[in-house]
Amino acid sequence: MSFAGRVRAGTPVGGDTAYGGAALPSGVRARFVGNGNGLDMHVLEAGFGGGAERPCLFLLHGFPELAFSWRRVMPALAEAGYHVVAPDLRGYGRTTGWRAGYDDDLHPFLITNLVRDIVGLAAAFGRDRLAGVFGHDAGSHIAACCALIRPDLFRSLAMMSAPFAGTAPLVPGRAPDTVHEALAALDRPRKHYQRYYSTRHADADMTNCPQGVGAFLRAYFHHKSGDWEGNRPFPLAGWTAGELERMPTYYIMDLDRTMPETVAAEMPSREAVAACEWLPDEALAVYAREYGRTGFQGGLQWYRCATGGGNARDLGLFAGRGIDVPACFIAGGADWGVHQRPGSLDAMRGACTRFRGLHLVDGAGHWVQQERPDEVLRLLTDFLSEV
Repeated sequence: MSFAGRVRAGTPVGGDTAYGGAALPSGVRARFVGNGNGLDMHVLEAGFGGGAERPCLFLLHGFPELAFSWRRVMPALAEAGYHVVAPDLRGYGRTTGWRAGYDDDLHPFLITNLVRDIVGLAAAFGRDRLAGVFGHDAGSHIAACCALIRPDLFRSLAMMSAPFAGTAPLVPGRAPDTVHEALAALDRPRKHYQRYYSTRHADADMTNCPQGVGAFLRAYFHHKSGDWEGNRPFPLAGWTAGELERMPTYYIMDLDRTMPETVAAEMPSREAVAACEWLPDEALAVYAREYGRTGFQGGLQWYRCATGGGNARDLGLFAGRGIDVPACFIAGGADWGVHQRPGSLDAMRGACTRFRGLHLVDGAGHWVQQERPDEVLRLLTDFLSEV
């Protein structure tokens, strides 16, 4: 990460700082912006002409993604009149100022500090009001917490692929979750992917996988996309081992397999890769270069804050509080992420007091804004026009 010292925070950057020379869509630029919370954030930006007169949107990525994951929707949102900002979040990409060793302090990765990162970024752009904060995957959870904690700043919310079920009630003496022991005791022993991502060896498994980071990510993105024919999700009856084992192995893994071993079995053919318009080789190479350089532990710290209970403790301060800004949910119709936590869709509707719609995009899997950008753009612009 030593390259960042060559670039002053807040200045536009080009060349190899924009993901190793990867071509960005016309009208999208990269630069570094200090967020006042210890980070020099690498951001992609569109619609930056016109100053504060343009309403501003923040786009928050998930795992294993980057700001680059929003490249297919940023130009059109800018054309619609918005100043669009997509950062590499704490632990990811070319943003610097974070450490993510397994034994390092996890507090910087707690959900409230991730929200603080985004609040600081808004201040760095001189914004005291954003038209919306949109998040995908783990970024959906951060975006929801932004709207929960600072509804005065984040005036609308779009969650994608990962429903936010609201804050848990404060219940003293809550019974421990035994589903993980039950998964391991199945006739075909299994484990939950978030538990695996929280282990000490997960980062090395992926960073040093035999097939290489690029091939691993190709299989991972394919396995969770609408291109994989096995993605035909349905609601689960409950949070039990017997129900959870019905999900694909990228969510409920075989107990003795790593994630690279899990997805390698579903590596797409050369013909399928050539036909994959939403993730051509040159786009995949951006992810492969960045994760090959940084490793995955920065993103994995997020999962550790969730599985270790740190996020729940932090959000206990907001127990019982709803999200009071207009909100919507968008996901692929072939995305198991919608159902991975039984009951979360209904809980999300209850947590959002001004919920404006749930949309499942035909043919898309988990990477909905990359797989079906035109449909996502239509849904987002319709939502923004309403709110």
